[in-house]
Amino acid sequence: MPRTALLVSAALLTALLSPTVSQAADDPAPAPVDRFEGEVPFASQPADGIFTWGSDNDDPPQLQFADRADAPEGAKVLSGTYDISGYGGFTHDFAATEPAHDWSAHKGIRFWWDGRNNGKKIAFELKDGGAHGEASELWTTSFTDDFSGWRQIEIPFTDFVYRTDYQPVGGIDHVLGLTQMWGYAVTLPVGAPGQFAMDGVELYGKADQALRANVTTDAAVYPVKEGRTATVKVTVATTGSAPIDDPVTVTYETAATGTAEPGKDYTPVTGTLTFPAGTVSGTTQTVKVPTLRDKSAENAETIPLKLTVTGAKAPTEQPEVVVDAHGLPYLDSKLPIRKRVADLLSRMSLEEKAGQMTQAERGAMGTPSDIASYDLGSLLSGGGSTPTPNTAAAWAKMIDGFQLRTQATRFQIPLIYGVDAVHGHNNLAGATVMPHNIGIGATRDPGLAQRTGAVTASEVRATGVPWDFAPCLCVTRDERWGRSYESFGEDPALVKSMETVIQGLQGAANGKDLKDDDKVLATAKHFVGDGGTEYGSSTTGTYTIDQGVTKVTRQQLEAVHLSPYQTAVDRGVGTVMPSYSSLDILGDGQGPVKMHARADMINGVLKGRMGFDGFVISDWNAIDQLPGDYAAHVSTSVNAGVDMMMVPYSYKDFTTTLITQVKAGAVTERRIDDAVSRILTQKFKLGLFEHPYADTGNASKIGSASHRAVARQAAAESQVLLKNAGDVLPLKKNQKVYVAGSNADDLGNQTGGWTITWQGSSGTNTTGTTILQGMKNAGGNVTYSKDASAATSGYDVGVVVVGETPYAEGIGDVGNGNDLSLTPADRAAVDKVCAAMKCAVLIVSGRPQLIGDQLGDIDALVASWLPGTEGDGVADVLYGKRGFTGQLPVTWPKSEAQLPINVGDTAYDPQYPYGWGLTTKTKVPGGGTATLKALAVAAALADRHGADEAARALVDKARLIVQQKIGQNVTAATAKPFADADHLSLTGKYAEAVEKLITAYRAA
Repeated sequence: MPRTALLVSAALLTALLSPTVSQAADDPAPAPVDRFEGEVPFASQPADGIFTWGSDNDDPPQLQFADRADAPEGAKVLSGTYDISGYGGFTHDFAATEPAHDWSAHKGIRFWWDGRNNGKKIAFELKDGGAHGEASELWTTSFTDDFSGWRQIEIPFTDFVYRTDYQPVGGIDHVLGLTQMWGYAVTLPVGAPGQFAMDGVELYGKADQALRANVTTDAAVYPVKEGRTATVKVTVATTGSAPIDDPVTVTYETAATGTAEPGKDYTPVTGTLTFPAGTVSGTTQTVKVPTLRDKSAENAETIPLKLTVTGAKAPTEQPEVVVDAHGLPYLDSKLPIRKRVADLLSRMSLEEKAGQMTQAERGAMGTPSDIASYDLGSLLSGGGSTPTPNTAAAWAKMIDGFQLRTQATRFQIPLIYGVDAVHGHNNLAGATVMPHNIGIGATRDPGLAQRTGAVTASEVRATGVPWDFAPCLCVTRDERWGRSYESFGEDPALVKSMETVIQGLQGAANGKDLKDDDKVLATAKHFVGDGGTEYGSSTTGTYTIDQGVTKVTRQQLEAVHLSPYQTAVDRGVGTVMPSYSSLDILGDGQGPVKMHARADMINGVLKGRMGFDGFVISDWNAIDQLPGDYAAHVSTSVNAGVDMMMVPYSYKDFTTTLITQVKAGAVTERRIDDAVSRILTQKFKLGLFEHPYADTGNASKIGSASHRAVARQAAAESQVLLKNAGDVLPLKKNQKVYVAGSNADDLGNQTGGWTITWQGSSGTNTTGTTILQGMKNAGGNVTYSKDASAATSGYDVGVVVVGETPYAEGIGDVGNGNDLSLTPADRAAVDKVCAAMKCAVLIVSGRPQLIGDQLGDIDALVASWLPGTEGDGVADVLYGKRGFTGQLPVTWPKSEAQLPINVGDTAYDPQYPYGWGLTTKTKVPGGGTATLKALAVAAALADRHGADEAARALVDKARLIVQQKIGQNVTAATAKPFADADHLSLTGKYAEAVEKLITAYRAA
């Protein structure tokens, strides 16, 4: 789900002061930030420097340090030209390798601006806190260029407001602390070419105590059981932690503006807290608010506490005491869930129901109080949307803070928080990262798939997250698709066999385990046909195939794309996410229709025929792709059966529009009640009403040895040995091994997209072991030269690890800056090493790579897929600790012109067929046609007696015999029956599978 950085929109206008500004006698001397004399270069992180940015290649401005006779300060100024269509500007980031700057002693920031009198607003932004300038909190204001010539612009720090339309890390503490400043940025006007000049950025004035000192409370909401006393802690703190210079007073009183009745529900309180001059920063005093008990069942009731602060900055919002709801049937955990849902639903207003159907991005909320103001039912973290620091404890604290906000609503309905944990808790630094689904499909091991799901669920739930947007049940039919690696494979039978991951995530199919501290709600996505989109059909940006159109007959739809969803429903999956893509069922007369609008598929097939009783969650902003105006987007998608909308930045518009559409009759209240009932049912199953806050009991297991052992096994079993001439593999520990290639020692490349950030990144982005380090850990005698530039003489064998760099979704589509060929550097490394010695080539990638023209020089070839953080697992099979057992989950093509190519195609002539995979686990059994016929008879007998495991073993034995005879002479005559055999085996037709293998054997 992509995240889109929105253009800043700031409307706060600062005063424009004259060049001569008086300075108070006790003000500190101005502190220079930028003189633009060349002391700060044009450079970017981690160096100290000025750099440009923009929404496309044309939008970054052109900058220079220019000599100006009229320069207000020094000899040079920063000048530039721009012509911006989207957004653009420049930034000065301080060096990330040095300590952040402390600006807390000053009143504000000022600079000289060469006015053009164009009436345009220029946004000015500060970077506060965080790890460095590109991972800081953004605070913004603006000034208007409505003057000519040089003028000094002074901006007090009090004028800056927290930026709500975009935060690189989703916000840190929402406090402009000024003690850890990482620089500033200027956003230039849009729409017409322009010029600018700037000079002498400096800090000025003395910070008044109201800026340096602030009063906070330990929470914004204080839930308390009826009859008990709420304790509000009031703290005075200063930037830099210095004692306060002047007294601070806090006058408090309970306000009668809440829903609780004074004298009946609580005892009103009033008073003053005084913090004398010299009080140490962090000093706390308390206010106690007693509540009163009566015998009636009631909704939650609010008691605002008004704080009036003198001598310091007041809290950003006033605290609120809440008397918990009590005595109502929906709160009774002994009642059946359906009765609890019916009771709660009967009490809710339309506005509260609309809120439950709304999901916002945690970093997009203008203020956390929006959770209660809009009765939000859900929040999510998009890819890379993490707390700072990105630790398990910080996740739990963040989500608990959000859950606390729900306690200020009438019925205290908890949030359901969701993340894309698609191969482990991949947003969390230090989590166990599994192979991507394409590698799990290669294992052909449903039990292992379930264990990977269980590890993921345990780590996700331990951070307070009860909902995972996984697994992807797409059946990938074209490897040009940038989401190919999210699929278990090209065969629906393989995808269905791997859906044991749902039980790993959720536990029992009836949902009885969802309340446990190591289980999460799963999501089957993307319904339906996302893996079958036609190349060139996408209309999303520069995508070529992702979010495109799937053209199928009704029979193809049922057999290929729909069947995995029936399995998911039977396994009790709790939520389903529709696809961005369009479905064009040939012959139905509708043409391509976006899946979020297909009531026939969501209401009719999924909820009706399949009997899905969970709820449907939209994809990220997906309703915006529907035709018509926003009201039509809302009514169409809701009426189609989408129960909750992922509207990351437009949650306010969505709730307002949905309410309006219901009142106008465009959406029925019955439909709203159905959606909300489905959502509440899953919240009750998860036990969120009883335990809304994070249970961190399993936090110590995150990234633990036992969890990494599962990922290590998955990495090992995912390795597919495609060629092994002369038994080059497994390696021996006494061999001198020359290791090369771009992906041998790059953790980010081997974990792929959806790792820490949405797109992933090369380099060390989390905790794990690279393949090179794994080989060293295995005791191998290895020498590493990434580009194979080191001398190649004197080695017994070479291992070249090549492949792709990370991408996600349509960004990775072939034709969108990507292809299926190795880079020139990787090709050169393969050529050099394989010419000098026996060699094994490992391809670390999310899809097959075209390597046919180099295959003759390669002794051993391994499809390593994206193995995750545990490179030790790859080393395990390289050095024979485990045998190679993986099989191709997709067909390996000879050329891009063959695509799409899949098992079952009439014309089928690949490099390697679906299901191919040599083994080093056991010796290949002997025998020929007679042995294969005997295996077919035995498989039929095992099938009749329901001995599936034995039957599969017989098919595997036959497969190994046939593979040995075929060798590297794969032809259309051998490939088609070979691939068909693997499909038949997965569908339980074991005897037929062996018969197909016999056909392949005879054709070899």
